[in-house]
This record gives sequence, C-alpha cells and structure tokens, in this order.
Amino acid sequence: MSRPPWSAGDVATRCTACGICVAECAFLREHGTPQALAASFDPRRQDQSHLPFGCSLCGLCRAVCPEGVDPAALFLAMRHATADAGTLQLSPYRGLLSYERAGTSRLFTWYGLPDGCRTIFFPGCALPGTRPRTTLKLFDLLRGNDPSLGMVLDCCTKPSHDLGRSGHFAAMFGEMKAYLLAQGVKTVLVACPNCHGVFSRYAPELEVVTVYEVLARADIGVARAAGGEVTVHDPCVSRDNAGVHAAVRTLLGAAGLRVREMPHHGARTLCCGEGGAVRCTAPRLAGAWTSLRAAEAGGSTTITYCAGCASFLGPHTPTSHVADLLFEPEAALAGRVKVASGPLTYLNRLLLKRRLRRTLPVASSRERTFRGDADGTRRPAGRSRAALVLLVLAVACAVALFILGSGMPGGSVFR
Repeated sequence: MSRPPWSAGDVATRCTACGICVAECAFLREHGTPQALAASFDPRRQDQSHLPFGCSLCGLCRAVCPEGVDPAALFLAMRHATADAGTLQLSPYRGLLSYERAGTSRLFTWYGLPDGCRTIFFPGCALPGTRPRTTLKLFDLLRGNDPSLGMVLDCCTKPSHDLGRSGHFAAMFGEMKAYLLAQGVKTVLVACPNCHGVFSRYAPELEVVTVYEVLARADIGVARAAGGEVTVHDPCVSRDNAGVHAAVRTLLGAAGLRVREMPHHGARTLCCGEGGAVRCTAPRLAGAWTSLRAAEAGGSTTITYCAGCASFLGPHTPTSHVADLLFEPEAALAGRVKVASGPLTYLNRLLLKRRLRRTLPVASSRERTFRGDADGTRRPAGRSRAALVLLVLAVACAVALFILGSGMPGGSVFR
C-alpha cells in the first residue's frame, strides 16, 4: 500500500476493515472503511476536501474497534490537513464561527478571580446563555465549599479546533491557559463536556473536573422529585470519562429517580447529532444520529449534562439538563423549565456578566482584548462587530417580548 500524501497515523496499517465500526456509523457506511479512507484521501484535492467534515468526531468507531484503532483521530487529522492545504471551505460554518468569535470577544468575556483564587468555574458558552440563573445557582453551590472560587466567562474555541483551524485555536486557548497559570490557578471546574475535553488535552498543567463530580462527591443536597424513571444521554465527548458517568447517575439517584440505560451509553454512547458541526454540511448524517438517539430513548425523559445536546435533542425527544433537575426536578421532568434560545442567549450572557461584575468581590479581573489569526499570531481587537450585532438583535427581541406582554425570555437572569 502506497503512503498517503499526509500523515494518516496508524489507521492505514492497523485497520483490518472488519466492518464493525462501519455497521455503527452512517458516515462510514456511505464512504467506506477507515483503512480505505486513510489510503485514498488527499487534502489537496478540492473534490475530497468535504469528506472528513461528514464525521461527527464522536469516537464510537474507536470504542467498538477490536484493534484499538482511533478512526475519529484520523478524521480530525484529515480536517487539519485540509485546512493546512488551503482547501477548507469556511462559508458553511460562518454562523458557528461568529458564535465562537462573539464568545471570545471583549463584550462577552470576563475573568473574575477573588483573592487567593486557585480554582475557577468555567461554565462554557451554552449553559450561561440558555440557563443563566442555573449557572449562578451552580456557582453559588460551589462557592459554598470554596469562597475563593473564581468565575471565567469565555469560550474554549473547540469549534475552531474541530474545523482544523489550529493556528487560531492555539493562539486563543494557549493565551487563556497561560493567563490562568500566571494567576496561580490550579483547578478548572467545567460544566460543559466539550470544555472538559479541551482543557484535559491541551492544559495538562491544570486539574480539570466536572461540576457534577464535585457535587456528587460533596453529597450536596439536591431537590428530590416525586420518583420515576429517566434515561441518560452521555455526550459523546465524555465517552471516556467514567467519573462523570457515575457522578450524574449518583445525582439522579439522590433526586429519587431510577435510570434505565439505553443500548448505547457510557463508553459506547451516541452523538446527539451536533458533533463535529456536521449539520452545517451534511444535515442528513447529523439527523441520523439524532433519530437513533431518540429511538433508543423510547419516549422516556432523557437527562444529559451538555447544554448543546439538550438543545439538539429537545425537539425530538423529551430532554432536560441535569442541572435543571437539581434545582427544579418536577418542572424538568414535566418539560416546563424555561430555556432561552438564540439570539436571546447572547443577551442572557451579557446580563450574567453584568451581574457577576457587580456582586463577585475579585482581586483581579479582565476581558479579552485580542484575537488570534489563522497563522497563530495575536493582535489587538476591540469589541467584536458580530457580537454587537447579535446583542442588538437580542435586545430587540427582548423589547418585543415586553411589548407583546410575554415578559423576559425563559431562563433570563432577571426573569
């Protein structure tokens, strides 16, 4: 077998084309075995550049591979090779990248570190936007055990990472990590599984723990439901994190709920359909994951610990975030928790930042005042134009809701 014109790792030689991963994945059923794709892909060819972006990067292929091969890592490498070759088409991802750019802008970022801060809460992008009051409640619970806990509102830039924009990712995440280390931060508590994955891989100097593990270990009292049965969607990016699998189920048990496991769970969980931004270019493949997950849920209330998964699965099967269940169990089980959606999520994030700046005593604080270019260089940046546009839209929607008598959007800080 001839060597491909880029680094395909060990997939081309170790994959036996047994078909086990192909049977689990619509993307592979459509395009072939990892072995064949590793041998034939050329990132310089425009007609092939779209191929790796149909993979959700969920890692189920690795979980079921009897040889221990990691095809998902192969397809991520293909994405990076495509970007390096200049054949990556960014236009389908314009909305996603605008979302990331807003999240790292001066307008939306804020680092609040109290005196003696060694641990921060990094809630990510989706949870503060969709559930700002819940984010505050989580922060207050955590501060009960650590009054010096800091808060960081920022984006881990995983979208750029997964799209192969390695220079931009290295510039943005690398600077954030360096700042936290320079401030003496030792531990990062995350609410988002994607943030957990990024920090764990690219910030080994920091201890990274999910807030759900902290709450389960601390045996912090949670509201109890009247009882009943739920099922759990483990986000695909957390498939190797057995600690969070157990912690979430511990919290559900403490809430008085029984868990019925789906056929795919834990290390062999499924993607919700959002992974790898596949919906931007191959919505049919993304939808196949969503439909399969909804079918396995079988109409049971699905509990997840990813705000993105909750938003993606919610229209297809009853879904709640575990944090909803901790504070409003009956409403969560009945699907009555008010959750905001875009563009109001941007307004919520800004209001959350405003609230924290007014109420959290800090020894040091900052906002992001630079941006990372594609080649990895950093340059000063003012307030993101995209962020300002989104904010104007969010405010306009909020005003319209007041005029129509609907009140503030669901999940608002000031609702």
